[in-house]
Amino acid sequence: MLPEELEKDFETLGEQKFRAAQVFQWLSRGVRDFDGMTNLSKPLRERLKAEYDLYMPKVLNKQISATDGTIKYLWELRDGNAVETVVMSYKHGNTVCVSSQVGCRQGCAFCASTIGGLVRNLEPSEILDEVMYSQIDSGKPISNIVLMGIGEPLDNFDNVMRFLQLVNHPKGMNIGMRHISLSTCGIIERFDDLAQRDLQLTLSVSLHAPDDETRSKIMPANRGRGVDALIAACRKYYEKTGRRISFEYAMIDGVNDTERHARLLAKHARSVAAHVNLIPLNHVDERPFQPSTPEHLRAFIKVLESEGVNVTVRRKLGGDVDASCGQLRRKMQSRQ
Repeated sequence: MLPEELEKDFETLGEQKFRAAQVFQWLSRGVRDFDGMTNLSKPLRERLKAEYDLYMPKVLNKQISATDGTIKYLWELRDGNAVETVVMSYKHGNTVCVSSQVGCRQGCAFCASTIGGLVRNLEPSEILDEVMYSQIDSGKPISNIVLMGIGEPLDNFDNVMRFLQLVNHPKGMNIGMRHISLSTCGIIERFDDLAQRDLQLTLSVSLHAPDDETRSKIMPANRGRGVDALIAACRKYYEKTGRRISFEYAMIDGVNDTERHARLLAKHARSVAAHVNLIPLNHVDERPFQPSTPEHLRAFIKVLESEGVNVTVRRKLGGDVDASCGQLRRKMQSRQ
């Protein structure tokens, strides 16, 4: 709940409105029970216990990379389901990668998150908890958020939008929209809804292939939409918001890493002034795909740069802690 919504509840309870702001601030600090809200009177705390309940996700598994300090969490939710969150440290600060759903319905062929399909959407509070409790448990102040964990954020649109309001609120965690990236596999029917909100976040499109033949094989979300429609939606979004789009591109050996793919990707990127972020594929045991060789990666980059495309290679973090989305949750499921 936002502070103004809490105020209405407090008025109904016959309490002063400013108490709502105090409660909101306590919640945003990850308070674990109402007794911890020490600037509230004891009668009010008892009343809050009767009217509301607090739930903190439990750490089912925590892995810390010995090579780069990346932390991978597996959180148990209220109903016993589990989601993954990753805390990564960079020169510019600490980034948390959060999940937006339990499981995923999109079926990308190289991803562990979608094995078993979609279980349910996460509530706004559950996504917020990933940020708050990752910060509290790790002791690392979170400055950046990427919605790139388990699930498709635009498939849980309303809850994700409410989460963004909560995490951005100046009386809460106050993480600026310019420090938030939302990743989508291309649910283009939601692009206009997102653009109309005029948020200053970064839209990252998981392209992963520049042509329909390749993309439809590895990303079922492309079927019925198509690359041309996706690029047109990206262009419209960019023109409406002025916010530069990022293309995420997992480099998969022998699948999408040829010179032809690179030149077509460059054409799409130039058409929408997109930045290209190449991602060395994290191998998933249940999947047959392997990352592109260093030689193919270098050749791919050379083509993109020769075509005038701004390209970076994502620094590979947490390779020793199941940091690829869905792997830790999948291991837990296989043991049950």
